[in-house]
Amino acid sequence: MSNVTTFKIFKPAEDIFEAIVDPAKIGNFWFSSSSERWEEGKVITLKYDLYNAEGKIKIIEVEANKKIAFAWGPTDEGNIVTITLNEQDQDSTVIEVVEEGFNESDAQYVHHLIDNKEGWVFMLSCLKCYLEFGVTRLRGGLVK
Repeated sequence: MSNVTTFKIFKPAEDIFEAIVDPAKIGNFWFSSSSERWEEGKVITLKYDLYNAEGKIKIIEVEANKKIAFAWGPTDEGNIVTITLNEQDQDSTVIEVVEEGFNESDAQYVHHLIDNKEGWVFMLSCLKCYLEFGVTRLRGGLVK
């Protein structure tokens, strides 16, 4: 089972791609910091200061301005996230996030799917606000 979340952002694919892979930009909408630029084969440390949290992701695939795939999660295998950028024209891009690897036999399976979907919708909302309107403080607004 996978979770799919899709948004339209009124920016070119290059702007969206750079916002995600550039450690100087990611803190404006998602994690507080990223240890380095996201490139295929790298293991990146992500920090989320608001929750005193830190995690690592393994970058599986990068196709500039088109696709980013990485593994993350609490197990050795983790979930696989694929972010696809489909530029509609010079001023708009459809971004799709697909996360796979949820354990269907877990008693909390439905809860994990809903929580995951909420997280991606919030992240993409923050990304849209950052890129289209310059809002950089929305990221800390989600309360669990």
